[in-house]
Formats: sequence, C-alpha cells, structure tokens
Amino acid sequence: MPKKSTKMSGLQCLATENVWFDKQRYDDAEKCFYEGANGTVTKAKTAVLQPKTAPQKRRQRNSSSHGGGDQELVSRMKGMELENQTLHKVVEEMRAALQKLELRVASLEKSPAGVTCTKAAPVKAAPVKVENGDDDDSDIDLFGSDDDEEAERIKQERLDAYAAKKSKKPALIAKSSILLDVKPWDDETDMGKLEECVRSVQMDGLLWGASKLVPVGYGIKKLQINCVVEDDKVGTDILEEELTKFEDYIQSIDVAAFNKI
Repeated sequence: MPKKSTKMSGLQCLATENVWFDKQRYDDAEKCFYEGANGTVTKAKTAVLQPKTAPQKRRQRNSSSHGGGDQELVSRMKGMELENQTLHKVVEEMRAALQKLELRVASLEKSPAGVTCTKAAPVKAAPVKVENGDDDDSDIDLFGSDDDEEAERIKQERLDAYAAKKSKKPALIAKSSILLDVKPWDDETDMGKLEECVRSVQMDGLLWGASKLVPVGYGIKKLQINCVVEDDKVGTDILEEELTKFEDYIQSIDVAAFNKI
C-alpha cells in the first residue's frame, strides 16, 4: 500500500513537469548559447523561452499601424489649420472691401440731396451815373429823354426795310402740266389746221408744249398736246371752253394727264 502511494506521487510530480513538452524551446536556447560562445553572428532571440503569443504580435502590428496613421492624421490636421487661416484672411479682406463699398454708396446717396443745382442769375450791368459836383439831381430826367424816340425810330426803320425786302421776294407760283387729247370729227379733218386752232388760244398763264398725232382707229388720229398753266389764272374748264369754239375741227377734248409742278 505504501508503494502504491509512492508511485502515485511520482506520477503526479511528472504530470506537473512540462520540460519534455517544451523540448524544442530548450534545444533552441542551447543552440543560441553555444553559437554565442563560439562567436557566431546570429540574430538575437530574446524571448525563446517565453515566445510572444498571437494576440501580442497582433497588438504590436496594430500599434505600429496606429503610429503611422497618427502621423498622417497630424499632417492632415496641420494642412487644414493652414487652409483655415488662409480662408480667415480672405474673409477679412472681403469684409473690409464690403464696408468700404457700403460707405461709398451711402455717401453717393446723400450727395444728390445735399447739393442743389441752381441756375446763375443773369448779371445786369449797373447803370452808369455821371456825377456832377455842381448839381446832384442832374441824372434825373423828369420829362423823359430823346433816347426813347430814337430807339422807336430805328425800330420802325428796320420794320419797313424788312417789309420791303419781303415784298420784293418772288412768291411761289403754283403750276400744273396738262396733257390734252383733242379728237377730230372724222378722218378727213385737217389735223394741221386743227393744231393751229389749238395753239391760237393764248392767255396769261398758258404755255403750249410738244404735240403728236396718235392713231385712234379706222384711219382717224387724235392730237395729243401738252401745256403748262398757272393754277390761279388758267383752269381746265377755261381751256375746254376756248377750244370747243373751233367746232368745225374739234369734236371733243379730254384731259389725259394732270400733274402739279
């Protein structure tokens, strides 16, 4: 019975020992020791017996990554601060310019009300007075003077000269150009004699012009003659009345054209 307890206690002791389970680590440590004693250059293994676990390695990577991110964040914050300062300067400049503009507009709005444009009164020449030491009342004319009569005379002369000049100016005479169609009785009428009869009509304000014979039909021709008349002296009714007196040659008279000159 005691042997069994001794044997059980030994097994319990071996159960608590983990040297054989960590044999690889001890071998690595022994190898590093001998390499260092022989002068062989190797990488230092500071934590062979207590290697870093996976969470510790992950924390180290996270810390390194956080360090790089912090530097980037700091640089970005500095850039934003510089940009903010620049924007503040621009805003201040714009505010100052706006204040100047408001002051100028206010002054312009006030200026028209305060300034009034007045026309300068015409300056009249002061009358010249002739001083006479002997008589102080010599410049006073109680009964008028001859200056008014002279001015009235000059004015009347100028009016008469203007009226005379206007009367000599030729007045505009209204004239008209009339084209007459004088028709004979038949084809046996002497057209030359007919034209002589027409041109024989003479009166003040009448001037005969060119003429020609225009065929009508069946061998009959009419006389087409032009004349210029003064509207105030000669009219178409008078012409027709005078020409129809030659009833042996003239059948009728028509006004082909009438134009004001």
